[in-house]
Amino acid sequence: MTTVYDFSAIDIDGQPRALDEFRGKLLLIVNVASKCGFTPQYAGLENLSRQYGPRGLVVLGFPCDQFGHQEPGDEAEIKQFCALRYDVGFPMFAKVEVNGDDAHPLWKWLKDEKGGILGIDAIKWNFTKFLVGRDGCVLKRYAPKDAPESLASDIEAALV
Repeated sequence: MTTVYDFSAIDIDGQPRALDEFRGKLLLIVNVASKCGFTPQYAGLENLSRQYGPRGLVVLGFPCDQFGHQEPGDEAEIKQFCALRYDVGFPMFAKVEVNGDDAHPLWKWLKDEKGGILGIDAIKWNFTKFLVGRDGCVLKRYAPKDAPESLASDIEAALV
């Protein structure tokens, strides 16, 4: 059985990272963008990271430029934006594609595990979120409009 721990990705600093390093953690995996109407969700994601990180939650941000060219910068610009604007401390990764033939294998797997509304697997927009249990299996998929704060009860339940 495939789990999140079978994947790796390039981090925002250009270094390969095996997601196995997060084994046993609760993960919230999000496709993010710096120039989106949902960009202020970075603050909520950082709050979740700070609030639940000590109990085992790790937020993982994956910048994506597939929706309205809302992540136009390179990794250095994205990292600087996140640090200066939202004081992001959770792990960020290099830009990925989440839909189409060139979608990152992690995102193909996430979509296969939890399809979207009306059975459509494609990621609809920036800030789609996947909650992955400590066992590496996807627990739930959230829409872009779902504010990070609204995930708190699901996070609490999964951290028990």
